[in-house]
Amino acid sequence: MTGSQARDNYRAMHEGFRWLVPPDFNVAEACCGRWARRGDAAQRVAIRAHGVDGAASTLTYAQLQREANLMSNLLAGLGVQRGDRVAIVMPQRFETAIAYMAVFQLGAVAMPLSMLFGPDALEYRLQDSEAVVAICDESSYANVLEVRGQCPLLRKVVGVGVAGDVSWEGERALLSPQWTPAKTHADDGAVLIYTSGTTGPPKGALIPHRAIIGNLPGFVCSQNWFGFSPSPVRGRAGVGAGTSGATPSLPEPETQSVFWSPADWAWTGGLMDALLPTLYFGRIIIAYNGRFNPDLAFTLMQEHGVTHTFLFPTALKAMMKAYPEPSEHFRLKLRGMMSAGEAVGDAVFTYCRDHLGVTVNEMFGQTEINYVVGNCAIHWPARAGSMGRPYPGHRVAVIDDAGNECEVGVPGDVAVNRFDVHGDPDPIFFLGYWKNADATRRKFTGDWCRTGDLATRDADGYLWYQGRADDVFKAAGYRIGPSEIENCLVKHPAVINAAVVPKPDKERGAVVKAYVVLAPQVVGDAVLIAQLQDHVKGKLAPYEYPKEIEFIEALPMTTTGKVQRRVLRLQEEERARGLAASSRA
Repeated sequence: MTGSQARDNYRAMHEGFRWLVPPDFNVAEACCGRWARRGDAAQRVAIRAHGVDGAASTLTYAQLQREANLMSNLLAGLGVQRGDRVAIVMPQRFETAIAYMAVFQLGAVAMPLSMLFGPDALEYRLQDSEAVVAICDESSYANVLEVRGQCPLLRKVVGVGVAGDVSWEGERALLSPQWTPAKTHADDGAVLIYTSGTTGPPKGALIPHRAIIGNLPGFVCSQNWFGFSPSPVRGRAGVGAGTSGATPSLPEPETQSVFWSPADWAWTGGLMDALLPTLYFGRIIIAYNGRFNPDLAFTLMQEHGVTHTFLFPTALKAMMKAYPEPSEHFRLKLRGMMSAGEAVGDAVFTYCRDHLGVTVNEMFGQTEINYVVGNCAIHWPARAGSMGRPYPGHRVAVIDDAGNECEVGVPGDVAVNRFDVHGDPDPIFFLGYWKNADATRRKFTGDWCRTGDLATRDADGYLWYQGRADDVFKAAGYRIGPSEIENCLVKHPAVINAAVVPKPDKERGAVVKAYVVLAPQVVGDAVLIAQLQDHVKGKLAPYEYPKEIEFIEALPMTTTGKVQRRVLRLQEEERARGLAASSRA
């Protein structure tokens, strides 16, 4: 372990950290406006498009601000007012970032929607949010058009690259490039993101402007200080904005930082963990409008000199299987990598350290309270398989049903307190669920906000993920967390990915079942099943090995890269009911 990895500045960082949240704060001003006023704004690149040649491949901060002003004027002309919801249904492209900045500086609320959403998903969110305008391109226009008749409050559809009710390209030349940004309070709503729960319809989490400040410690730590000097921060006033909301308390990075993530900018991971924090620090983010694959990931990172990235464990697993020795094919410049969404596991952890040349910093958070737990390899040792420790500024604990903190090693619900260790309000918190006060109340036990994710805490404060509360199950009286078994299976060279769920069983209540995605050219047969079972038996507890293994072409995934175990669990329950009915017949 290198000296930088061996150091442990964790306690000093926490003790010396204090939040600085100005009363008035606007994300567009922090991420664009202040950079656009600098003398180098016309040369400082904000976004670079992958796969695009020539002058059209970059968007500077000056251009981003000018285009945002044009779009703010367009939206205002369509009657969008402060607090109105504006749907943004576009992939990683310049106009997506422009739309966010335009909505924020208008004082309205941006509602990101994935281009992968079908008509039903779009209709529900557009109706529930009462969105007044939707901005979409060719990837989503047809689906938005299909449902707009059922959304009476949706007045206009702005088309980017398509006609729409209003054409962005057709209107640009008629609009003024001047715009006076709205003065927003730090607690004003900025983003409405719908998060899918395990039960009931999706809930809209209303995120305030101040949440970007709450995200900054976790972003900087998980990206190994993002090009800043890695000196300890003891005594520093915080990582947030200064009192004016215009100047970051950290200096400019000492080295050029280039960020990329395949995470859709319509999701928390892509918006709050990639696009906005990169722009906040005035650096470059790479935009790619296409499907992820390992070749694309390695090629893009090499071509653009990507120094920092956020990659889902699922993506890293695919990259690991496709290129066991990536240095033989690619030259990378990675200095920081964050991963989240699922447990990373020690197989992926070791691959990143040994073959990508960077210690992956696992992070844990939710849309409602993002970036609260994780690692920072240059400031405290990362432990393979651990979620990490609470990031500076956040008070995180493992609590029981009554809201009491659990002892070391005892599983409980990961929860975040509304107040930090100094008693100051934590700015990372969401404002509540849209039009759902009951769900908001159920999220809290006193000042503790429950995540619904289970973990244990060790004596050094590291958290160890046990799975979603609804993913953990009992088999023959044993408590089973799927992540550990899945991580073990992925270590086998024949396995690309795996998901573990309970299969109903009359005698045991449930047995462990694994759905396994195999590597190309690998044949799934009884011999391989036995090999995989022995593989798990030799590494985990005897009761954890999968009694049944089913090979599957692809696991059901959310659009944010998380395995939908619930889909597989319900499938097993349905099969069990079918067998019971046939036996009675």
